[in-house]
Amino acid sequence: MSLSSDHIRLLFGLKLRQLRLEKGISVSELAQRSGLAISYISEIEKGRKYPKADKISSLAGALDVDYDTLVSLKVSKKLAPIADLLRSKFLTEIPLELFGIDPSDLLELLAGAPDKVSAMIRTFMDIALSYNMSVERLYMTMLRSYQEINDNHFDDIEAEALRFLNEYVPGNQAVSVSLLTNLLKTRFNVNIALFDPAVQPELGSLRSVFRPESGTSARGTLHLNTTLSAAQQQYVMAREVGFQYLNLKNRPYTYSYVEVDSFEQVFNNYKASYFAGAVLIRRDVLVERLTELFAHDTWNNERFLHLIESFGATPERFFYRLSNVLPRDFGIDQLFFYRFNHTPGHTTFALTKEMHLSRQQGPRGMVDEHFCRRWVALTILQELGFMQMHKGFTGSLCQAQLSTYADTGNTFLIISVAHPHRTDRTDGSAAQNMSVSMCFAVNDTLRSKMKFLQKTPLSITERTVNEACERCGIFDCRERVAPPTVLQKKRQTEAMKASVSHLS
Repeated sequence: MSLSSDHIRLLFGLKLRQLRLEKGISVSELAQRSGLAISYISEIEKGRKYPKADKISSLAGALDVDYDTLVSLKVSKKLAPIADLLRSKFLTEIPLELFGIDPSDLLELLAGAPDKVSAMIRTFMDIALSYNMSVERLYMTMLRSYQEINDNHFDDIEAEALRFLNEYVPGNQAVSVSLLTNLLKTRFNVNIALFDPAVQPELGSLRSVFRPESGTSARGTLHLNTTLSAAQQQYVMAREVGFQYLNLKNRPYTYSYVEVDSFEQVFNNYKASYFAGAVLIRRDVLVERLTELFAHDTWNNERFLHLIESFGATPERFFYRLSNVLPRDFGIDQLFFYRFNHTPGHTTFALTKEMHLSRQQGPRGMVDEHFCRRWVALTILQELGFMQMHKGFTGSLCQAQLSTYADTGNTFLIISVAHPHRTDRTDGSAAQNMSVSMCFAVNDTLRSKMKFLQKTPLSITERTVNEACERCGIFDCRERVAPPTVLQKKRQTEAMKASVSHLS
């Protein structure tokens, strides 16, 4: 990949600085030898200026190196990680300004301490390779951080969604599939087609595929998986309307991702998804119904399931919309969301999505460790699997739990919903289940908003939990599935340090 002019300037400045330091020459001495101003050389080394040919010759002569050596894009071993970074898509495709980073400041950091920055970059690369981190996963991690910084609420997208609703769906009417179909066909010139994974099994994992068209009046065709539920089909179509209404050109064409080309694709996909959630679950209606729910003296699982059903949403989409609304409209910003997948009868649980607006603790991806089996997100999956296998249950379960972490004493209200995720087409039995959970830090703000947390005795199960079996000191735990190896090693280290301190 060719370098941009900005990056060529930076690379030249880095090489100049490294050669100067290797030869033990100060900036003022280099200025005296080359006949250039000290300030000008400083600007070159920071990547802000690129000298003309005659000045490059003067610098090469002052450093006693060939002209071609100085202008070559080949770099030393120390600068190789930075050169790799510049040749990658990172600095050109990641909108650093989203995170409050001025690209020029980053380039100056690279120029100011190339050895240390090179070591840091190499470390990150090695970690990514060690854990097989894909580019898609890196982009998704960056997106999640951006969501967390902004409490997952964006006024500009909310405003666009409200404008859409005022234009096409007056009053508090629901956005129907027929309306979305009509808009896609008539306003946005998008055709609708279906594909059957029984006929094309290689497409079975995809909910939809958008195929752009050229040379015709149509912008493209949205192909929908025939196995989608009504709620899933409605959301996929609303998401496509989001791409078209917000005029998001650089976008993924499959749902889920097959391949990610840039962070812009991931970011635009998020915008369209946010838009879809906002038009399908109206903010004002949701706020009104949540206020009613929180005013009850007791918690009721079925009442919560009915609330989700009233919006015609999947549990995951409903929880995600909660994360948009609760921080801004209720002041409840210490929360996190996560999703687990589980196959009935198996002992493993896969954390497949997470988002933390709480700055405290909560489930995060772990490597070679076992999640605490006391979490309601896991116990509800076990209960759902049992009911499916022994009672023929086909619905969804909801459970709430007050979880207090044994190590920190932090308490969270966890609301989990478990439901079938994928079904075996041959006999209709559940092949895999999913639980989605919204977790709230229990504090004065939460108690003031949720009346059922103010009444005693509480109508919610309370349990002591922890992060992972390997780190847990609850030794009489019946749910333990692995020994506390990390905790034991930590205590051995602490004992060793104490003994060392007593040596005379």
